[in-house]
Amino acid sequence: MLTVLLLLVQADGWRTTPPSPTVGDTVWVERVVSLPLGWRVRPARLEDGRDVQPLGEPEMTRVAGGWQLRYPVTAWAPGAQTLVLPALWRLGPDGRADSLPGGAVAFTVQSVLPDTVAVPAPRPALAPLRETHRDPWVAAAGAGLSVALLLGALRWRRRPPRPAAAGRRWRPPPPVPDARWLAAGEPRAAAARAHGRLRVALARALPAAGLALGTAECLATVERERPELRGELGDLLTALDRVAFAAVHGADVADLAARARALAAGLTP
Repeated sequence: MLTVLLLLVQADGWRTTPPSPTVGDTVWVERVVSLPLGWRVRPARLEDGRDVQPLGEPEMTRVAGGWQLRYPVTAWAPGAQTLVLPALWRLGPDGRADSLPGGAVAFTVQSVLPDTVAVPAPRPALAPLRETHRDPWVAAAGAGLSVALLLGALRWRRRPPRPAAAGRRWRPPPPVPDARWLAAGEPRAAAARAHGRLRVALARALPAAGLALGTAECLATVERERPELRGELGDLLTALDRVAFAAVHGADVADLAARARALAAGLTP
């Protein structure tokens, strides 16, 4: 049977490379199809076999006198293998078509197992690495250590605050002078601070003129409750609002801030 297959290989022109493949190697089945100039060949796709399977599409390369056709395959069993190739189509430039028989190719696949193992048999499972007897005190000690660490962490997280050192009291930093705000080009900030100080002092002296009131409402309340403060207080609050909200005010912010501080210091209930 092998002799007949080799004769078919020689008659069809198929050959395989490498000459002595092993199981799982890529085997190239090659053939040169002689065709006149202008003719082309169209190969068919290989079908999956029992032991020999294709690995991809066939490759076509133009050579002198025709086309070289290559099929990548692999074998999954050792020994003599036979691959039946599909028919080939020859296509002429004038539209003619003709078919060629695919034929067959035979090759021998070597085993990857050593020759000393003729019939490999499965080996029994290895013995377990751990002993069947386990000491329960190890697990108990680990659990006790974990609980002790957890309780220690919880107690450390819930420790009481440390008492403050005696004689050390927090003192707020001194306010930024108005001259620094004006030198930095921020007259609105200086005016807003002076306006806020004046309104806070007024709310302490006159609760009806709270901070929630606008300037007009505040001045109306002062006119009703403390008419003696309406003149200078109204001028200062209006001027400071103009500096804080107007694009161009033309006022001396340093003088307005100094007057607002003096008036705030003199307000009494």
